[in-house]
Amino acid sequence: MPSPYAGLPPTSFWRSGIAGAAEGQFPGIFKPRFDITRKTRIATAGSCFAQHVGRHLRSLGFRILDAEPAPPGLSDDEAKEFGFNLYSARYGNIYTVRQLLQLVQEAFGLFTPADAIWQRDGRFFDALRPTVEPDGLATAEAVRAQRAQHLARVRSVLLEADVLVFTLGLVEGWVHRPSGTVYPTAPGTVAESAAPQDIGLHCFDFVEVRDDLRAVHALLKQHNPKLRFLLTVSPVPLTATALDDHVLVATTYAKSTLRAVAGQIRQENADFDYFPSFEIVAGHPSGGRFYKPNLREVTNQGVACVMSHFSAALGVTAAPAAPAEAPPPPPPALDAEEEREKIICDEMLLEAFAPPSAKGR
Repeated sequence: MPSPYAGLPPTSFWRSGIAGAAEGQFPGIFKPRFDITRKTRIATAGSCFAQHVGRHLRSLGFRILDAEPAPPGLSDDEAKEFGFNLYSARYGNIYTVRQLLQLVQEAFGLFTPADAIWQRDGRFFDALRPTVEPDGLATAEAVRAQRAQHLARVRSVLLEADVLVFTLGLVEGWVHRPSGTVYPTAPGTVAESAAPQDIGLHCFDFVEVRDDLRAVHALLKQHNPKLRFLLTVSPVPLTATALDDHVLVATTYAKSTLRAVAGQIRQENADFDYFPSFEIVAGHPSGGRFYKPNLREVTNQGVACVMSHFSAALGVTAAPAAPAEAPPPPPPALDAEEEREKIICDEMLLEAFAPPSAKGR
């Protein structure tokens, strides 16, 4: 009886698929399950790394939906500061699948979040996307009106899209215990809840993440039968963990859980595909070279490497590769390095709460 490994392609073996491949090149690492062309209507959402994905797909000429474009007169940096030009709607970073599920449910009138307006210095903030208005709004009524408009735009994106690209980022979330409402940040990080004692940490396990993703799929397919899903896992480590674990252990648990869910969902449902941006950037064959000195932020070369594999798999000519970056100087204080990061990531606000010794001082 011949070995079941006889005749398998080179990508099935470590020596030919990794050790024998050119540095930073993994031919055949992504074999698309369904067609994605420049005519495909793509919606993007997820954690911070998803911003890279959307921007680079747009640069390659893909049709990225944007239901809430920036108003005229804002610079690119100003637009990003106010949550524009990041995703297909102005929902900010969606770190957990439960957040995505509740947003979809709310957009279709099936969920009403609790404790949804927080305050700081007499200003009012949408607790479900607290960083899109950095200074808040003047009244709670203004927040409600803006959110109603936002939900209408979200609904239009979900109905129009052919593919939803969603980047899985975290399993830790802050939950309003009486209602189950999940927030992207803890109270006190950006603004304050009127009842912070009702909000606590929850770490979503494999079954919860999987079932939430199944629920997202079922609900969206009712309203948009043609929709398909492309999952990725963010290679960006956690800024901080509220669990009783070292941040490296918490990061490994989070990414392992999310990667396992993505794998199972893809196996069981033909509407899902998975693109290995996490493996390309964070996998040990890359030797950590795709991270900046803070060992968290992904370099331009790393993003370019990820997108070159994506475009090659789709048969699309990629933009020129990012030039090699000069060897970095000795690492600066982590907070100073991360303040210069151009990707809008409200999770990084947690760095401000680290003790001085944790900031490299």
